Amino acid sequence: MERFDKLLSGSDLRCIGRVNEVIPLIRTQHAFDQLFQLLYHHDRLVVMRAADVIEKVTSDKPGFLSTHILDIFSLSRIAVHKELKWHLAQLLSRITMDHDQMTEARSILHSWAADKDNSRIVRVNALQSLFELADNKTALLPFLNQLEKEEVPSISARIKQLQKQIRKA
Repeated sequence: MERFDKLLSGSDLRCIGRVNEVIPLIRTQHAFDQLFQLLYHHDRLVVMRAADVIEKVTSDKPGFLSTHILDIFSLSRIAVHKELKWHLAQLLSRITMDHDQMTEARSILHSWAADKDNSRIVRVNALQSLFELADNKTALLPFLNQLEKEEVPSISARIKQLQKQIRKA
Protein backbone atom coordinates (compact mmCIF):
# COMPACT_ATOMS: atom_id res chain seq x y z
CA MET A 1 0.00 0.00 0.00
CA GLU A 2 1.25 3.46 -0.83
CA ARG A 3 2.06 5.79 2.02
CA PHE A 4 -0.80 8.24 2.39
CA ASP A 5 1.45 11.05 3.60
CA LYS A 6 3.38 10.94 0.32
CA LEU A 7 0.16 11.06 -1.70
CA LEU A 8 -1.20 13.94 0.36
CA SER A 9 1.91 16.11 0.54
CA GLY A 10 2.52 19.12 -1.64
CA SER A 11 3.05 22.82 -1.44
CA ASP A 12 -0.24 24.65 -1.99
CA LEU A 13 -3.01 24.90 0.63
CA ARG A 14 -5.41 26.04 -2.09
CA CYS A 15 -5.12 22.72 -3.93
CA ILE A 16 -6.57 19.34 -2.91
CA GLY A 17 -3.65 17.55 -4.54
CA ARG A 18 -4.17 13.80 -4.86
CA VAL A 19 -7.07 13.57 -2.39
CA ASN A 20 -9.30 11.96 -5.02
CA GLU A 21 -6.71 9.25 -5.58
CA VAL A 22 -6.60 8.39 -1.88
CA ILE A 23 -10.38 8.15 -1.35
CA PRO A 24 -10.79 4.81 -3.19
CA LEU A 25 -7.81 3.37 -1.27
CA ILE A 26 -9.74 3.64 2.01
CA ARG A 27 -11.73 0.42 1.86
CA THR A 28 -10.95 -1.08 5.27
CA GLN A 29 -10.86 0.07 8.87
CA HIS A 30 -7.11 -0.58 8.88
CA ALA A 31 -6.53 1.76 5.93
CA PHE A 32 -8.80 4.36 7.52
CA ASP A 33 -6.91 4.10 10.81
CA GLN A 34 -3.61 4.69 9.00
CA LEU A 35 -5.08 7.72 7.27
CA PHE A 36 -6.56 9.05 10.53
CA GLN A 37 -3.10 9.14 12.13
CA LEU A 38 -2.14 11.81 9.58
CA LEU A 39 -4.35 14.26 11.47
CA TYR A 40 -1.39 14.42 13.87
CA HIS A 41 1.17 14.98 11.09
CA HIS A 42 3.62 17.88 11.40
CA ASP A 43 2.77 19.22 7.91
CA ARG A 44 -0.37 21.37 7.88
CA LEU A 45 -1.02 20.51 4.24
CA VAL A 46 -0.96 16.75 4.89
CA VAL A 47 -3.33 17.25 7.85
CA MET A 48 -5.71 19.31 5.72
CA ARG A 49 -5.80 16.78 2.90
CA ALA A 50 -6.10 13.80 5.26
CA ALA A 51 -9.03 15.54 6.97
CA ASP A 52 -10.60 16.12 3.56
CA VAL A 53 -10.32 12.43 2.67
CA ILE A 54 -11.67 11.42 6.08
CA GLU A 55 -14.64 13.75 5.73
CA LYS A 56 -15.45 12.46 2.24
CA VAL A 57 -15.04 8.77 3.12
CA THR A 58 -17.15 9.03 6.27
CA SER A 59 -20.02 10.74 4.49
CA ASP A 60 -20.82 7.20 3.26
CA LYS A 61 -19.07 5.18 5.97
CA PRO A 62 -19.41 7.01 9.31
CA GLY A 63 -18.72 3.75 11.14
CA PHE A 64 -15.02 4.15 10.36
CA LEU A 65 -15.02 6.97 12.95
CA SER A 66 -16.24 4.78 15.82
CA THR A 67 -12.75 3.99 17.11
CA HIS A 68 -11.63 7.62 16.82
CA ILE A 69 -14.26 9.45 18.87
CA LEU A 70 -11.86 10.47 21.64
CA ASP A 71 -9.33 11.63 19.04
CA ILE A 72 -11.95 13.77 17.32
CA PHE A 73 -12.75 15.48 20.61
CA SER A 74 -9.08 15.87 21.47
CA LEU A 75 -8.30 17.40 18.09
CA SER A 76 -11.35 19.66 18.34
CA ARG A 77 -10.08 21.03 21.65
CA ILE A 78 -6.64 21.90 20.27
CA ALA A 79 -7.23 22.62 16.57
CA VAL A 80 -5.82 25.92 15.41
CA HIS A 81 -5.84 25.71 11.63
CA LYS A 82 -9.11 26.45 9.89
CA GLU A 83 -8.70 23.60 7.40
CA LEU A 84 -8.75 21.05 10.20
CA LYS A 85 -11.55 22.78 12.12
CA TRP A 86 -13.95 22.88 9.20
CA HIS A 87 -13.59 19.13 8.68
CA LEU A 88 -13.78 18.36 12.41
CA ALA A 89 -17.03 20.34 12.56
CA GLN A 90 -18.49 17.95 10.01
CA LEU A 91 -17.07 14.86 11.71
CA LEU A 92 -18.58 15.79 15.07
CA SER A 93 -22.05 15.37 13.60
CA ARG A 94 -21.22 11.87 12.30
CA ILE A 95 -20.15 10.12 15.47
CA THR A 96 -22.26 8.32 18.04
CA MET A 97 -21.89 10.09 21.39
CA ASP A 98 -22.97 9.68 24.96
CA HIS A 99 -24.74 12.54 26.76
CA ASP A 100 -21.57 14.23 28.02
CA GLN A 101 -19.88 13.99 24.62
CA MET A 102 -22.98 15.43 22.96
CA THR A 103 -22.91 18.36 25.37
CA GLU A 104 -19.23 18.94 24.63
CA ALA A 105 -19.73 18.64 20.85
CA ARG A 106 -22.52 21.20 20.94
CA SER A 107 -20.37 23.52 23.04
CA ILE A 108 -17.43 23.27 20.64
CA LEU A 109 -19.62 23.83 17.61
CA HIS A 110 -21.44 26.74 19.25
CA SER A 111 -18.16 28.44 20.13
CA TRP A 112 -16.74 27.92 16.64
CA ALA A 113 -19.90 29.29 15.00
CA ALA A 114 -19.94 32.33 17.28
CA ASP A 115 -16.23 33.14 17.03
CA LYS A 116 -15.75 35.94 14.52
CA ASP A 117 -12.04 35.08 14.33
CA ASN A 118 -12.84 31.69 12.79
CA SER A 119 -13.03 31.42 9.03
CA ARG A 120 -16.44 31.60 7.44
CA ILE A 121 -16.19 27.97 6.32
CA VAL A 122 -15.50 26.85 9.90
CA ARG A 123 -18.44 28.91 11.13
CA VAL A 124 -20.85 27.65 8.45
CA ASN A 125 -19.85 24.01 8.97
CA ALA A 126 -20.13 24.41 12.75
CA LEU A 127 -23.61 25.90 12.33
CA GLN A 128 -24.72 23.04 10.09
CA SER A 129 -23.42 20.39 12.47
CA LEU A 130 -24.88 22.17 15.47
CA PHE A 131 -28.23 22.10 13.69
CA GLU A 132 -27.85 18.39 12.90
CA LEU A 133 -27.08 17.60 16.55
CA ALA A 134 -29.87 19.73 18.01
CA ASP A 135 -32.67 17.86 19.74
CA ASN A 136 -34.85 20.96 19.62
CA LYS A 137 -34.00 22.84 16.45
CA THR A 138 -36.38 25.67 17.32
CA ALA A 139 -34.19 26.41 20.35
CA LEU A 140 -31.41 27.41 17.93
CA LEU A 141 -33.43 30.31 16.49
CA PRO A 142 -32.20 32.98 18.95
CA PHE A 143 -28.59 32.02 18.23
CA LEU A 144 -29.22 32.00 14.49
CA ASN A 145 -30.90 35.41 14.71
CA GLN A 146 -27.94 36.75 16.67
CA LEU A 147 -25.45 35.53 14.06
CA GLU A 148 -27.59 36.82 11.21
CA LYS A 149 -27.10 40.37 12.53
CA GLU A 150 -23.43 40.13 11.55
CA GLU A 151 -24.52 40.25 7.90
CA VAL A 152 -21.84 37.84 6.70
CA PRO A 153 -23.19 36.56 3.35
CA SER A 154 -22.13 32.90 3.64
CA ILE A 155 -23.32 32.63 7.23
CA SER A 156 -26.58 34.43 6.48
CA ALA A 157 -27.24 32.10 3.54
CA ARG A 158 -26.77 29.01 5.72
CA ILE A 159 -28.93 30.53 8.45
CA LYS A 160 -31.74 31.10 5.95
CA GLN A 161 -31.53 27.43 4.88
CA LEU A 162 -31.64 26.27 8.50
CA GLN A 163 -34.55 28.59 9.36
CA LYS A 164 -36.45 27.23 6.40
CA GLN A 165 -35.90 23.66 7.61
CA ILE A 166 -37.05 24.63 11.11
CA ARG A 167 -40.26 26.18 9.74
CA LYS A 168 -41.01 23.02 7.71
CA ALA A 169 -40.66 20.76 10.77
